Amino acid sequence: MKLIFLGPPGAGKGTLAAKAVEILGVPHISTGAIFRAAIAAKSPLGLKVKAIIDSGKLVDDGTTIELVKERLAQADAIKGYILDGFPRTIPQAEALAAFSKVEKVVNFDIPDISVVERLSGRLVCRACGTNFHALFQKPKKAGVCDACGGELYTREDDRQEAITKRLDVYRAQTAPLIDFYRAKGILADVDAQPAVDEVVAGFKAVMGLS
Repeated sequence: MKLIFLGPPGAGKGTLAAKAVEILGVPHISTGAIFRAAIAAKSPLGLKVKAIIDSGKLVDDGTTIELVKERLAQADAIKGYILDGFPRTIPQAEALAAFSKVEKVVNFDIPDISVVERLSGRLVCRACGTNFHALFQKPKKAGVCDACGGELYTREDDRQEAITKRLDVYRAQTAPLIDFYRAKGILADVDAQPAVDEVVAGFKAVMGLS
């Protein structure tokens, strides 16, 4: 099964993709992971990406598309994949269609107010990286990691102003993909607000697996 996961930051796509990998037996492929793997492999494209990132610029569409094409040609992705973070724009979606036929697009739907609540409450351990939440997953002792005793902090991109900007970018650039794929008849909406188990059940339902 060849899938795309859509949804704003904070929708829980990474968590849900990990569950979907277990259910479907296909790889979860994110653009960030593709970039890191290409850089580590020191492939020609990887060296190009490293130079772009080191210069502080965003990786251009052409390079990103070539990297995705290269990754989807690998053996583990021949029978299926879960794409997360690509495509981000309609031109990217059109480019993807030229080399891989997506079977279903799952849109994890969540209102902006819930995204802000989720992300602004996230706490991360400086020492081990374990995540907590001020409302939903409180540490046993305020400001202290349960796992290692390290200091908990709020990342800059989890502050409300930064979250609002990230949502604005998503709504402007990526949300149009929802209508794009809905018009093709391959988009399914899943409510991303409930607990993870309920969202997984919703995913299974739209995939015809429940």
